[in-house]
Amino acid sequence: MSSISEITNKAAIAFEQYSMTTPLQRAAFLETIANNIEALGDTLLEQANKETNLPLARLTGERGRTCFQLRMFATMLKQGDYVEASIDTAIPTKTPPKPDIRQMMHPLGPVVVFGASNFPFAYSTAGGDTASALAVGCSVIVKAHPGHLATSTLVAAAIQQAAETNQMPAHVFHHVTTTDFETGKSLVQADAITAVGFTGSRTGGRALLDYASSRINPIPVFSEMGSVNPVVLLEDALTKDAAGIAKNYAGSITLGMGQFCTNPGILMGVKSEALTSFSTTLATEMSSIAPAAMLHDGIQASYFKNSTHALAQKGITCLTTNTPTSNNGFPVLTSVDATTFLNNPSLSEEVFGPYSILIECSSIEQLKQVWKSVHGQISTTIMGTDQDFANHPELLNLALSIAGRVLINGVPTGVEVCDSMVHGGPYPATTDSRFTAVGVNAVKRWLRPISFQNWPNHLLPLALQNNNTLSIWRKVNGQLTKESV
Repeated sequence: MSSISEITNKAAIAFEQYSMTTPLQRAAFLETIANNIEALGDTLLEQANKETNLPLARLTGERGRTCFQLRMFATMLKQGDYVEASIDTAIPTKTPPKPDIRQMMHPLGPVVVFGASNFPFAYSTAGGDTASALAVGCSVIVKAHPGHLATSTLVAAAIQQAAETNQMPAHVFHHVTTTDFETGKSLVQADAITAVGFTGSRTGGRALLDYASSRINPIPVFSEMGSVNPVVLLEDALTKDAAGIAKNYAGSITLGMGQFCTNPGILMGVKSEALTSFSTTLATEMSSIAPAAMLHDGIQASYFKNSTHALAQKGITCLTTNTPTSNNGFPVLTSVDATTFLNNPSLSEEVFGPYSILIECSSIEQLKQVWKSVHGQISTTIMGTDQDFANHPELLNLALSIAGRVLINGVPTGVEVCDSMVHGGPYPATTDSRFTAVGVNAVKRWLRPISFQNWPNHLLPLALQNNNTLSIWRKVNGQLTKESV
């Protein structure tokens, strides 16, 4: 097997060539990857099912999402506006004379992507990080997740075949299957690497950030490190439909045995009869859901350890009737008063799996204190009526400081892949809250702006030349237009 330095140096050479390919060439490449993944058919689905315990129906949907993402970025490339072209023409008569300055986005360079355990397709080898980086012209090295190596290898072969079919530079994509931590550290700290994408635990994401920061030339790390996705339950909403809300949340908490980064792990409300009714129904619904095998032994062991630890904390009441076991995921709902919660920081830690804690607050002010204490999140939700929001209008603005996606009257599980989606949030949900890992704007992680000053027109990139042959939207002297200069 090639050494890390050999792999990363080859990726750097590939980037020099790949960054000069046209958007249409890269679009065809991405579309071929999607076609190749689909052509693997049931072989791919059955392998993923064998390695992850995820049902075939879930895997079929996730494969569809993965191929949709690839084609979404291909469409973005065909439209071409993602380069954010800006042109400020010269004004020779100005004192001092204003030069001709033009700007567009340019790819960073070779990118390392770490595959996620809970999404063997959509956040792994050909997932959103890989697809968005390849889309804008970055070469990619994927470190496969050990939980589904065979699945990852099948997808990697589909990408490599697509690269050959579309005559992409050799080593534009590389697949690393070594599973030790030292390999990951070496990849992040290799001189040729310019950025990192990661989806996983806070411990793992933080370690990668520290590795990257300790380099002579620090590089950005875009880590999505999990979330407890706090849910605020307001009284009028619960009074009107405690049972309906509870049933929806039972489904959300236990969806996929809770193995989503958007799982609602913390619920909070002001103590009332309506909140008691909600908790009783939620506990009954969750207790009726049978335990099931989790993704792999590592996640199963972690869930058993963390949920058992949570149940052992002082002041915690277990509301569900399932008995913890070490060989299956088991839905667990606990409750605690807000004062105890605020005095025990471990209760706000994510328990990855079908677990949620309900916090009973004495007042809306204490509820806000609890909400603020959970820090940065991928999502946060408010369940409320117009009357609730009229009574507490400040909650909406508070929510914006907590998460990258704010929901009203819904469940956070289920992340739509679209232009307006933000899948990110303040630390510790992610290492950089300015970016999203889902949707076309995910490409912004792998781009940087470059200004071209006083370049002869014929030497400029096509996107910045006077004649707008690409027919893209450009900002010319402050005005958006598709007209030529």
